[in-house]
Amino acid sequence: MADELVLLDFWPSMFGMRVRIALAEKGIEYEYKEEDLRNKSPLLLEMNPIHKKIPVLIHNGKPVCESLIIVQYIDEVWRDRSPLLPTDPYQRAHARFWADYVDKKVYEVSRKIWTTKGEEKEAGKKEFFEIFKTLEGELGDKPYFGGETFGFVDLSLIPFYSWFHAIETFGEFNIEAECPKIVAWAKRCLQIETVAKTLPDQKKVYEFVGQMRKRFGLE
Repeated sequence: MADELVLLDFWPSMFGMRVRIALAEKGIEYEYKEEDLRNKSPLLLEMNPIHKKIPVLIHNGKPVCESLIIVQYIDEVWRDRSPLLPTDPYQRAHARFWADYVDKKVYEVSRKIWTTKGEEKEAGKKEFFEIFKTLEGELGDKPYFGGETFGFVDLSLIPFYSWFHAIETFGEFNIEAECPKIVAWAKRCLQIETVAKTLPDQKKVYEFVGQMRKRFGLE
């Protein structure tokens, strides 16, 4: 029986982008369903009743939730092609640690920059660069976080690059000036077709963030 795959997602979601890149890397066909997060579909509420969030991957009627868990699931089910996690147990644990670091740190601090003002925003900017300098330290002189090939940690972080223009504009700073290694790494990732085709245009994301700021009364 052919696998039935449905992805419930929202186009600017960096979490959804992770899943889309993973599916593209594996060459897996699926049905994409765009969600309106202000008016969530009955299917989303049924498939993710705990968090009620995207992305959700529905595989033969069974839901898998939370982006990094979905990516690991995809890697395990379709293990015969384009591995995303290393085979060595220690290296796998190391990759999971850094993907978890990205998960816990990058979204919240990025959001703080475009949703706050004054001292809170300045504190957010300071924290943003501390986090990205830590990531630069882990990247070191390697082309990708896992070494020579694009993998799990790269896939976890690269979707945030599509938000960089919005973060820089509303944060009033230049990411490349402070973290050149991260921007060079991101440009390297964008040379990979699956990444380039998945990430939305930065200006489109900037417009979306501008609309969100108006909704929050920040404009």
